[in-house]
Amino acid sequence: MTAPTTASTTLVAKLCRLLKLPTIAREAGRLAEESERQGQSHLEYVQQLLAAEVEERGQRRAARRIREAGFPLVKTLAGFDFGRCPHLPESRVRLLAEGGYLEKAEAVLLVGDPGTGKTHLATALGVAAARQGRSVRFVTAGRLANELVEARDAVALGRVVARYARVDLLVLDELGYLPLRATDAELLFQVLSERTEQRAIIVTTNLPFSEWTSVFPEPRLCRAVVDRLTHRSTIIETGRKSIRLEEAMKRQPTPGGPA
Repeated sequence: MTAPTTASTTLVAKLCRLLKLPTIAREAGRLAEESERQGQSHLEYVQQLLAAEVEERGQRRAARRIREAGFPLVKTLAGFDFGRCPHLPESRVRLLAEGGYLEKAEAVLLVGDPGTGKTHLATALGVAAARQGRSVRFVTAGRLANELVEARDAVALGRVVARYARVDLLVLDELGYLPLRATDAELLFQVLSERTEQRAIIVTTNLPFSEWTSVFPEPRLCRAVVDRLTHRSTIIETGRKSIRLEEAMKRQPTPGGPA
């Protein structure tokens, strides 16, 4: 196999632009020279080019899904220090990141006090799902309730509920941080009900289930929500010790030390 000339490389780049193959246009010359050195066949060279194009397209699609998910910050399991949280079931969390719960349309409930890593873990699982080709939507419970109220007032509730029902993974953050009015709780229940056993959901909450009546004030509705979310679910308790508070305390100057 002969390495391409400058004219050939220019022509390949032009054809790739027409065919919308930017990775092949960029890598054709380099991979041709590498293939020449290794004595590869023409077919092996073409295979490398196509594989490079497919891989980069996959990366671009994953990046787009992550952007569209609406994460406040993009965080991964690689950035989570399990060593500081020995009580967390690391193996179970990493197993969840492989996506089996998505296939089974199960719920993942992260329960613990503020600052214990719930949102980081929920985001990391959402990012993993997006990289696996899943559509993901991250939203706080308060924001979703407001969006549903606005949609109801604009006579667009069905469309908004359907949008949240279709997404492969819904990450519902901060359930319980703010109490919901009875009407807001009923609207939120519609989304949860539409997703039950149809699509996966991750919920973070600072409240034990016995206190969910502060979020869903109507007892019968509260029982229905807990029943739907805990059925076929993975429940992970993140604890009471705030990682953020601990980090902040470590940054404070020691008495008598330099300011």
